[in-house]
Amino acid sequence: MTTLLHIDASARQTRSHSRRLSRRFVERWLARCPSAVVLRRDIGANPPPTLTEAVIAAAFTDPAERTDAMREALRGPDELVDELVQADLIVLGTPMYNYGMPAALKAWIDLVIRVGRTFRFDLSNEHAPLIPLLSGKTLVVVSSRGEFGFQPGGERAHLNHLDPHLATIARFLGVSDGFLVTIEYDELKGERFATSVREAEARIEQLAASLVMPAGAAPGPVSGSIDWR
Repeated sequence: MTTLLHIDASARQTRSHSRRLSRRFVERWLARCPSAVVLRRDIGANPPPTLTEAVIAAAFTDPAERTDAMREALRGPDELVDELVQADLIVLGTPMYNYGMPAALKAWIDLVIRVGRTFRFDLSNEHAPLIPLLSGKTLVVVSSRGEFGFQPGGERAHLNHLDPHLATIARFLGVSDGFLVTIEYDELKGERFATSVREAEARIEQLAASLVMPAGAAPGPVSGSIDWR
């Protein structure tokens, strides 16, 4: 049975375009895959705590040697990692804040990319010692931006610190295939914004139809990066 993990990172609620479109994707996808399990994590409304020394120390301690205090420190992070491990499809709604990701999303990433759970060290490989432990997941990122031109080759591509960051860490989330849907011109409005919304909505419909996984389908190969198509 397919499991979808739906994450929203926007601090906005009713005014959030990323929330609206991520919800639209999930609704359209469920209409085609009604037996799927949906896990919901609203980190925008309920931000996870930032990484602490206690969590780091517990994570790097052998599970058999952890104290009760260490196990308690990892209780919340373990819930987040468990959701990620279960997911076949991750739908992430996130705005671009100050040319990067919201603090809540960074906190989630820091807690779920965990030694022994989502990656391991291979110190014999001096050029690539971090080895992902998860694979075969699909990531759909739905994002809104106040300005425009953040795509590769765009006039503000050099200011885009959201998409490259997600592409960099995706393999440690187990992502083998990734798709990006964006709304631009949010703060500028006008016809350019309206066109961007229409195009994003059409892309959502197309992806929701094309990403339905047939029962028993095997995951694709791990590419190690995201091709934002």
